[in-house]
Amino acid sequence: MGPDRLAEIRKDYRQRGLGEADVDADPFRQFRVWFDEAMSAGQPEPNAMTLATASKDGRPSARMVLLKGFDERGFVFYTNYESRKGDELAETPYAALVFFWVELERQVRIEGRVERVSAEESDAYFHSRPEGSQIGAAASHQSQVIASREVIERRAAELTAEYAGREIPRPDFWGGFRVMPDTIEFWQGRPSRLHDRLRYRRTDDGSWTIERLSP
Repeated sequence: MGPDRLAEIRKDYRQRGLGEADVDADPFRQFRVWFDEAMSAGQPEPNAMTLATASKDGRPSARMVLLKGFDERGFVFYTNYESRKGDELAETPYAALVFFWVELERQVRIEGRVERVSAEESDAYFHSRPEGSQIGAAASHQSQVIASREVIERRAAELTAEYAGREIPRPDFWGGFRVMPDTIEFWQGRPSRLHDRLRYRRTDDGSWTIERLSP
């Protein structure tokens, strides 16, 4: 596909601006405001986010995951610890997250160190999931090559029978990660690609400073 065809889908962002006076001094409170507005706007899966990780030799990879909680400590998602992202986070415990809320012409970019959440947090979330999702997590050796679809379906059926009427234990290889940000950028689309970009940067004393970035 050539540039002329791609130019047909070009969009100029014109909904609103973003000024320093418009945002909260605390980036987590500001994220809550924008997240609530994304939910109210009918954004499909507003908790969907790109998670970017890197191997120890600096080779990046990215995928979509779902935000499952956030507070002043950071942003939480759950996965298989033995997956590619789990391996990369063990090797290089830093990540970047990106939310894109197209209905609001907004992005949020988050970067920071990553740690595992506590076993208690992982247990609580695991047992809040539908039974089928618990079985799926236990059945899958995520990111490993398998011979066919039937392999995973057969394993899921075996576990369903094994735990019929019983609590399904959380596998040791499955749990949560928390991205603990040192920067959070709020991006608002503007006309002629002159976007508003406000970045919160954590300082040495733990407070946050707000900086405007050139588009």
